[in-house]
Amino acid sequence: MTTITGFEHGQVGGIRIHVLPTRRFKTFAISLYAGTSLSEETVTSTALTPFVLRRGTVSYPETRAFRERLEQLYGAGFGFDVYKRGDHQIVHFRMDTINDSFVQSEEGLLESSFAFLGEALSSPVLEQGVFRSSYVKTERDTVRKKLEAIINDKIRYAAERCVEVMCSDEPYRLHPLGQRSDLDSITPESLYAAYTQWLKNAVFDLYVVGDTDLSQVEKLVAEHFQINRTESSQYESSVVTTRSREPQTVVEKLDVNQGKLNLGLRSTITYRDEDYAAALMYNGILGGYPHSKLFVNVREKASLAYYASSRYDGHKGIATIQSGIEIPNYEKAVEIIKQQLQDLASGQITEMEMTQTKAMIRNVVKEMQDSAFEMIAYDFNRVISGKERTAQELLEQVESISVDDVQRAASSFQLDTIYFLKGQKEE
Repeated sequence: MTTITGFEHGQVGGIRIHVLPTRRFKTFAISLYAGTSLSEETVTSTALTPFVLRRGTVSYPETRAFRERLEQLYGAGFGFDVYKRGDHQIVHFRMDTINDSFVQSEEGLLESSFAFLGEALSSPVLEQGVFRSSYVKTERDTVRKKLEAIINDKIRYAAERCVEVMCSDEPYRLHPLGQRSDLDSITPESLYAAYTQWLKNAVFDLYVVGDTDLSQVEKLVAEHFQINRTESSQYESSVVTTRSREPQTVVEKLDVNQGKLNLGLRSTITYRDEDYAAALMYNGILGGYPHSKLFVNVREKASLAYYASSRYDGHKGIATIQSGIEIPNYEKAVEIIKQQLQDLASGQITEMEMTQTKAMIRNVVKEMQDSAFEMIAYDFNRVISGKERTAQELLEQVESISVDDVQRAASSFQLDTIYFLKGQKEE
């Protein structure tokens, strides 16, 4: 495996810059992360902002012209995502553009991409000094439909509800796309005011991977990003909450044929900790992969679940278990899932589980090196957590993990919430 390390770091106008000079890829990968603290007051307007920004800019006010400009850049890709990492809401813009040396281009494609991204971010098309009302109205509906789609997808809905219930008094309960109840009250004026605050206060990190260097990128940012900030802000650590209480159980009813059983666990281990690799192993053995305890014992052997897996948010120190079960099997399923947690905590882990989990994590980390955007996403973990850990270091830490290490990590994961979604007809 050829690992590439060595992002170069700089800063221009309150935007932190991270450049990985390499000729391995035929394209430039550009990622712009804008992070803010999750908050009830701003979550919906922040989520709506990139949807409106993608509709048009001063130079390309119509959505069609905006898209045609990307075609002129040899089909450059432009997209965005809104998600959460720990207690932060992240708006992530991505562009990928072919390297000039592979095409006959009149213009420098990296510079043209920066001009495009800089304008999309900081020079949106306006009407009477605020966002164009037709764009705001349409994109409010877009976000509303995306939030409604979660309710229609019962697997996602149960996963979201479990987190909402578990973190009812924490910012982490909020969905990164915001709240449907806020959408109708958002006007072009209020959204534009929120956008200017967001530009001023968000933490901006700009990444470029490709055949360029830090000084060239700094020059392009200075030229094309007009956001008038003098200093960059920092991410504050997410609050890790532990509770010494009996796990709470919440049962809800909807029109479903298959029960959705989700469990939430809290841990003191986060990305910053030395035990992070052990927590990754714990999640992998519990339910991260097809050989995991949940999959093998709950789904295959006991035939109690249609699906059973676990996830771990290392920026928040929370693990969640998702499973789909026959509604009458609720008690049995809870019991056997708790048994898997108990087995991990008492060190009942086979050599095969250890070996297979290490191999799976190794594959994920190695495959990351083949994607510029994956390498960017991995380095962004460092930025948001304040913890430096190269991919190579993570691999070495994972390889050295013992059963005792996993058992120790398991003892930090405490069951907090059991959430069950069942059918309305069942009594």
